[in-house]
Amino acid sequence: MIQVAELANGIKVLMENIPHVRSVAIGVWVDIGSRDESNELAGISHFIEHLMFKGTEKRTAKEIAEALDAVGGQLNAFTTKEYTCYYARVLDEHLMLGVDLLGDMLLNSRFDQDDIDRERNVIIEEIKMYEDAPDELVHDVFAGTIWESHPLGRPISGDKNTVLGISREQILSFYYKYYSSGNMVISVAGNFDNNKVMDVLNDTFGKLTGGKKQRLYTLPEPAHQVVCRAKDNEQVHICLGTQGLALDHEKIYVLQIINTILGGGLSSRLFQEIREVRGLVYSIYSYHSSYHDSGLFCIYTGLSKQNVRPALELIINEIHNIQSSGVSVIELQRVKEQLKGNLFLSLESISTRMSRLGKSQLYLDKVVSPDEIVNRIMSVSDSDIKDFARDFLNPDNFCMASVGPWDDGGIFQEIIRQG
Repeated sequence: MIQVAELANGIKVLMENIPHVRSVAIGVWVDIGSRDESNELAGISHFIEHLMFKGTEKRTAKEIAEALDAVGGQLNAFTTKEYTCYYARVLDEHLMLGVDLLGDMLLNSRFDQDDIDRERNVIIEEIKMYEDAPDELVHDVFAGTIWESHPLGRPISGDKNTVLGISREQILSFYYKYYSSGNMVISVAGNFDNNKVMDVLNDTFGKLTGGKKQRLYTLPEPAHQVVCRAKDNEQVHICLGTQGLALDHEKIYVLQIINTILGGGLSSRLFQEIREVRGLVYSIYSYHSSYHDSGLFCIYTGLSKQNVRPALELIINEIHNIQSSGVSVIELQRVKEQLKGNLFLSLESISTRMSRLGKSQLYLDKVVSPDEIVNRIMSVSDSDIKDFARDFLNPDNFCMASVGPWDDGGIFQEIIRQG
């Protein structure tokens, strides 16, 4: 049973009580991410997330790190393009400690200049590490290829130059502007007493003030181009795809099914045909990321450069197959059951349940029940898939990005014209 309540200052609290477990997960969701940054401040949301762990008025950075370790709990955070989340998972008997620690970090962090300078270097090392991982880097290159002039196309961490240029004054200004009660949602899942949780949350977060900062969304305009970044790797890492759907789009579950059919697991068409039958790749998959007003559909593969052309031809061929022939009754039923199983198995994790509550509130202003999701998945027909795929999966609208020892030289467009 999910209960939605509000703190005295209006912060929404979503609670899902699961009495048969011994743990609790709590997340504080701040409705701010890299999309909301100016070009000069690119990476500041991620920078602030790091600084929250560097010390408060009553705890040093070491004491923050030790607080939940000492009771077997977990404390972490992450920044995305549209929100930042701070979360803790603890035994039910230590929930109050988890809330106190999160509140102390979010409301009382010192933002000391020495900590800022030290963490600036840590983030630059993180960026360098990411640059040395081409299978991860290529996804940022792809986002920048399709959304080259939009904030959604920028890396979440920013780059070395922007991170070096962010000052303490800019950090404080950004923090006070966006870390307000109107910009926060709290989600709790596990074994706890609802009334006690609301009391301690009111004591911890209830005095925070500030209204919601309205976003002025600029819908990204996709470019249709190919970008190849030369890098001395053994493999070429490739992403290709197109602009996707917002999370609340009426066709979102049709796209989920298409994504699963194409590259959503070991039984997917791309994996079976290109890896298992042809042996051209080790890794190939597809995914779809949703934002408030748009999304990103991507097919990724890593392979030797001599295999790039045949693999791309097979990918485009599979896309044309789903457009012209759709799916069989057996395949469609299998994929629906796969999505249903993935959903319900994921809900055995209280961390997943906590995350589902917070993200649903931020994006949809409500929580969609698992049964409703399954019903919408089950209602998708073969004709829905073919009709949507013809419009959405048009290779003429695809972008491609690669990282590695290969240059396109017009090959991708040639394959599309031949398809």
